Amino acid sequence: MSTTVLPPPVLGDRRPSPPPASSDPQAGRSALTRFVVGREEEARWVRPALLGLLAATAVLYLWGLGASGWANSFYSAAAQAGTKSWKAFFFGASDAAASITVDKPPASLWIMALSARVFGLSSWSILVPQALEGVAAVGFLYASVRRWFTPAAGLLAGAVLALTPISVLMFRFNNPDALLVLLLTAGAYAMVRALEAASTRWLLLAFTLVGFGFLTKMLQALLVVPAFGLVYLIAAPTPLRRRLGQLIGAGVALAVSAGWWVAIVEMIPASARPYIGGSQDNSLLNLIFGYNGLGRVTGNEAGSVGGGGGQGGGRWGPTGWTRMFNAEFGGQASWLLPAALILLVSLLVLTWRAKRTDRTRAAAVLWGGWLLVTAAVFSLSQGIIHPYYTVALAPAIGALVGIGGAVLWRRRHEVVARTAFAVAIAATAGWAAVLLGRTPSWVPWLRPLVLVLGLGAAIAVALGPILTARAGRYIVGAALVAALAGPAAYSLSTVRTAHAGALPTAGPATGRGFGPGGGGPGGPGGQGGFPGGFRAGGFGGPPPAGAGQAGAGAGATPAGAGAGAAQAGAAAAQAGAGAGHAGRPAGGIGGLLNASTPSSELVETLLQGRDHYTWVAATIGANQASGYQLATDASVMPIGGFNGSDPSPTLAQLQQLVADGRIHYFISGGFGGGGPGGGSGTASEISSWVESSFTSMTVGGVTLYDLTAPVSG
Repeated sequence: MSTTVLPPPVLGDRRPSPPPASSDPQAGRSALTRFVVGREEEARWVRPALLGLLAATAVLYLWGLGASGWANSFYSAAAQAGTKSWKAFFFGASDAAASITVDKPPASLWIMALSARVFGLSSWSILVPQALEGVAAVGFLYASVRRWFTPAAGLLAGAVLALTPISVLMFRFNNPDALLVLLLTAGAYAMVRALEAASTRWLLLAFTLVGFGFLTKMLQALLVVPAFGLVYLIAAPTPLRRRLGQLIGAGVALAVSAGWWVAIVEMIPASARPYIGGSQDNSLLNLIFGYNGLGRVTGNEAGSVGGGGGQGGGRWGPTGWTRMFNAEFGGQASWLLPAALILLVSLLVLTWRAKRTDRTRAAAVLWGGWLLVTAAVFSLSQGIIHPYYTVALAPAIGALVGIGGAVLWRRRHEVVARTAFAVAIAATAGWAAVLLGRTPSWVPWLRPLVLVLGLGAAIAVALGPILTARAGRYIVGAALVAALAGPAAYSLSTVRTAHAGALPTAGPATGRGFGPGGGGPGGPGGQGGFPGGFRAGGFGGPPPAGAGQAGAGAGATPAGAGAGAAQAGAAAAQAGAGAGHAGRPAGGIGGLLNASTPSSELVETLLQGRDHYTWVAATIGANQASGYQLATDASVMPIGGFNGSDPSPTLAQLQQLVADGRIHYFISGGFGGGGPGGGSGTASEISSWVESSFTSMTVGGVTLYDLTAPVSG
């Protein structure tokens, strides 16, 4: 009898495949049973460990989720509108009457609105989908890494993604980034499957998922395309001619999946759809390539407002290769970024002479390309950029840490691998100490613990050949604690903090950035607001009376227009400018960063005769409008869109709507128009016309103008 001897697995390849389905003992099991129990060839601990990771991630992302209320009320109000009108749902309109869209495509809103239609509108129905998207993203990342590498590598990759502080925040928040990360991570999994057998089906799926990512956050989704295309061109096990043909087909799939909604919107006459929020000419193409596209890189963003400025950069802070490590961005996602870069270089060096289809090198190109391109764009962009964008780096960092750690540990008998691994551990511990040092009074004992464990583990790894197997397990444990303790602590701090407004950040306040829970500049640890402050109708002038910190990170409360400014500012000052829920202003007015929080008296006033009007009120800016809309469950027109700088409606259009009796009140406050971004000054014109033409009243500290009661004469 002869015995067949299997060759040893190639570095990075999976273990030998299980027997054919006819002799597979799991062939008769259901998919659910196979998921829970695991594959026959896996060690018994693998599947319980995976289920434990997913369960722990779910608890982390769901615990106390309702504390943040509506979170980003700008998107919550649009989801609310989608529950009342399928037209508003399809276009992603801010209000059920579909006057203007949000400044992003609507894919993430579709999920929130469907959830709210099924379960009723609430904080939980809005936020739970984001948390579940995070759990799914962790699962896809594990599956992507596990297919070619060890279960431990997949578990580590998933844990890094789950515990990255900005991941914890974004998967507990309702910005589009949660869905974007899920779609891109699922796309990477499809790329892994495509690379295994040059599968056209999986390749088309990968690029289709990226296309739907485009419908979530436009051009940011395309930052992974260079990595996807390059790795397939290099490593797919099929002739070059077929690879090129498949990539052309993938490009078509990307264009169709990203462009079908764009094409429909562009073909519908402007009079039959909402104004395209964020554009200056009611064009979706202008939004794609301007405000949400190349303008983010060049800084030429018509309609943009704000920007803190900074030496060596644009209005949105200093640019350069160290941006992802600075005080504003560093604590969000960079904890293991040095390790990821070191491990990426190490993997490329170790596989330099490997065959073209080597899976370890292919994985390094896939995840490394994702990381380098995205980080480079974020680092060098002169336009609008916020720290929470860095959640897009987390899957790539997790994958590189998991893959690189597993490969280098397996090859620790080699000097190059052992040295690189030791350097990565030491760099991780050192960088964690720097980040923790930015909040010296917060958990002060954690910094020396991380340093001692990390540097000790690095030294032990460098002595690898003389260590016993048991000692190796202790070393790995110490290295994991040193690497994950800092981000885990920041993540727990994030979970314990209610977040609201447009610009949240993770972790404790660092003395820079936008602070925890934040609505933006001016909160604890904030940068002190935007230059010159905001006012209705544009920039300039001192901050309004009563403006200041609001809750756990809200920015300065913007002034209202005309007489309403003084009254609203006085009301905010009297309320302490900080008693609002989850970082919202205590008074009625809101602004760019936070929603309005109207009193019950004001809500009752706005709802008087609601059935006779298309909009119970209009106000400057979508964040200002969103709070009133959520409180009244009725349409409130956001003049000027998110920034208040879009020319929608024009003064003439608003005058006609008022003459037709379609708007009841104008709510003073908010801001909009003009400014460094070059947006429209329509909001200022409308404010001036309303103040001079209609009777005002003060309700709940907020100035209203009754548009059915013109000034006598």
